Amino acid sequence: MTAVRRSAIGGNAIALSLLACAVLLAFGLGRFPVGPGDLGRLLWSGLSGQPSGLPSQIETVIWNIRGPRVLAALLCGAALAVAGTAFQGLFRNPLVSPDILGASSGAALGAVLGIYLSLGLFAIQLSAFLGGLVAVGAVYAVGSTIRRGDPVLVLVLTGVVVGSLLGAGIGLVKYWADPYNQLPAMTFWLLGSLAGTSKADLLPLLGPVLLGSAALVALRWRMNAMSLPEEEAQALGLRTGPLRLAIVVAATLVTAASVAAAGIIGWVGLVVPHLARFLVGPDFGRLVPTAAVLGGGYLLVIDTLARTAGPVETPLGILTAVIGTPFFIWLLASSRGGWS
Repeated sequence: MTAVRRSAIGGNAIALSLLACAVLLAFGLGRFPVGPGDLGRLLWSGLSGQPSGLPSQIETVIWNIRGPRVLAALLCGAALAVAGTAFQGLFRNPLVSPDILGASSGAALGAVLGIYLSLGLFAIQLSAFLGGLVAVGAVYAVGSTIRRGDPVLVLVLTGVVVGSLLGAGIGLVKYWADPYNQLPAMTFWLLGSLAGTSKADLLPLLGPVLLGSAALVALRWRMNAMSLPEEEAQALGLRTGPLRLAIVVAATLVTAASVAAAGIIGWVGLVVPHLARFLVGPDFGRLVPTAAVLGGGYLLVIDTLARTAGPVETPLGILTAVIGTPFFIWLLASSRGGWS
């Protein structure tokens, strides 16, 4: 067994261990503490159909309140981490995050428009999801019409310009909004939160995240070649245009679904891919699955802190920035330049 493979096995073991600890903490901490033994009894009861013998309040908390929220945090964290990993490799830039092509800004504009029009929760989430897809579609359509220069650089610059335009649209809708009812709801959504997540919210999130993540996992070997300069990738026989489009569509799908479900949550798609690379190396065959595991665990820890650290729940976007900034600085200091 080579040293690289041993290192990858060790890195994956660390990622899975962190994920298991995050799940135990998420289920155990709160107003109704649940120990690992009680959690095991509840899981066995759900699988076997036998009564758990635990108070009904604990069963309600686990199955109807914490369970959907834990699963939503795992899905959103994994989706953002996988999308960030794909975009960093595709655009050959370690500072790229999932909103590079305007998916987050488009979803945010869709959501604030839904709130402004007083739509229902499902309609707001659908508007956010479609807004993210439309924004990236517009970026790709504009970028594809520009034939001069590096196509990757053109896409990035187009994403920056369109994202800025969408941000102006968000500001305009907030300016129009009712300052007593609509504006607080918009601000709360834009800061990111999983509060109130129910079983009904999981299905719209589960389908796009699993579909997009499965596509990125299937393409992970080809991402190694796509991280090379355009001419070198083409020299290896890859049709870079269709492959780039497939990666962008899959990463946009999972990003838009996550933003629609939880709002704007930054730093996950930027920090977690670097941590995964630190553990298992730059090979996308190992990097993508490890990033998914770490991303789910990372956001689950953040969400647990958000609901337990104070008397009032803290928005996820604030915590990810507060924790992600020093963590990213530490990664930069300890990387010794190995970011490729």
